[in-house]
Amino acid sequence: MFHSINPATGLVIGSYIHHTAVQVDDLLEKGATAQRQWRTATVEQRCATLNHLGELLTRPTTVDALATMATNEMGKTLQAARAEVLKCATVCSYYARHAPQQLATQAVPSEWAASDIAYEPLGIVLSIMPWNFPYWQFFRFAVPAVAAGNGVLLKHAPTTQGCAALIEEVCREAGLPVGLVANVCVDVADVARIIADPRVHAVTFTGSTRGGKAVAAIAGHYVKKCVLELGGSDPAIVLDDADLETCVADVVVGRMQNNGQSCIAAKRWIVHDGIYDEFRRRAVAAVNNLVVGNPLVDATQVGPLARADLRETLNDQVQASIALGAACITEPHALPTEGFYVAPAILDNVTPGMPAFDEELFGPVAALIRASSDADAIRLANASVYGLGAAVYGSVPRARSIATHLECGQVFVNAYVRSDPRLPFGGVKQSGYGRELGSFGIREFVNVKTIVN
Repeated sequence: MFHSINPATGLVIGSYIHHTAVQVDDLLEKGATAQRQWRTATVEQRCATLNHLGELLTRPTTVDALATMATNEMGKTLQAARAEVLKCATVCSYYARHAPQQLATQAVPSEWAASDIAYEPLGIVLSIMPWNFPYWQFFRFAVPAVAAGNGVLLKHAPTTQGCAALIEEVCREAGLPVGLVANVCVDVADVARIIADPRVHAVTFTGSTRGGKAVAAIAGHYVKKCVLELGGSDPAIVLDDADLETCVADVVVGRMQNNGQSCIAAKRWIVHDGIYDEFRRRAVAAVNNLVVGNPLVDATQVGPLARADLRETLNDQVQASIALGAACITEPHALPTEGFYVAPAILDNVTPGMPAFDEELFGPVAALIRASSDADAIRLANASVYGLGAAVYGSVPRARSIATHLECGQVFVNAYVRSDPRLPFGGVKQSGYGRELGSFGIREFVNVKTIVN
């Protein structure tokens, strides 16, 4: 049985019984039947249903229900949870408009009378989703996959089963066939059996690098397509010609959003030596002024971490970095006595070899790193096993030049990294492979078929 624990109080707010093997088999059979019917619909018909789904995701009662569940299950602020639900609506409207063109058969000149490239659905895609963005992570994958004619089986995080149930409910209300989008409540030990099932044709995983390696190994054994969006330790490079007022505000938001629990958070602040001291002064003031508290209160900017073990891991990483020479330069925040809270903090004097540099810190702690030059900033940014996103602050020509040297899936100039339905999203190195969103995302789970005559 899975238990949802409110991270602001530490109290259990929901319990969910695991599906049995028989129930999983039934879900797979219903999903396969629904998908065979769904694939025969035109792309335009599918998109009309997805457009309606987007409309439901902007309905105030739906927004409130989904947002409140996310806040109660994983601790993000209620304002952030509402914004997440509304963002899910944008991915629906984007693909409702663009999927027909993105999936249209393409004629390619060749020596034959006709040669076409067609995009056909694979079947059922198993999605293994994390708790930190319980709606967005799912819908950004599922909407293009469903638009392409696939079915989706959702294996959500154990702690966000309430969110998973609401996802299935709103998809059904939108008119998606029963079984086409189904929530399966199983433990990690059951995942291999589901991937192996011949009714499952591909897998997408968002989560830790360790988890991604395990999923990829199983998918590879059964020769099934796999897309991985894994961890990140994104650098934010601050050049000596950056607008510090805008930059500091931006990197603090980029780091502290979602209570610091985001793969694309600006975790490593790599700052040019010429402005290092002034950047540090401003950043410390900004972090000291953050409001920490109950995520249901509108004034709160940073809520609790999602689980007690995540708090312990982060504290261990911070203490290990301090033991190696880093220094915490922010003031302690007054924290609630209940729940899994961590004070927002900046670690100064961070260097390679420390957990704050080498590992992913999944919480509201930023690593401040000094760079002696543009070349040194690039070196430090790339000195990571991760390669998800990066930001560069400074004059645009100089920043764009640096962007071409960074080993990552996306670089934002004078802005913190975020995902957008129009743009491909994904990483390199141990941040994973494959792409979500945009025209690239909708073609990840299709059979690209050549037809000639």
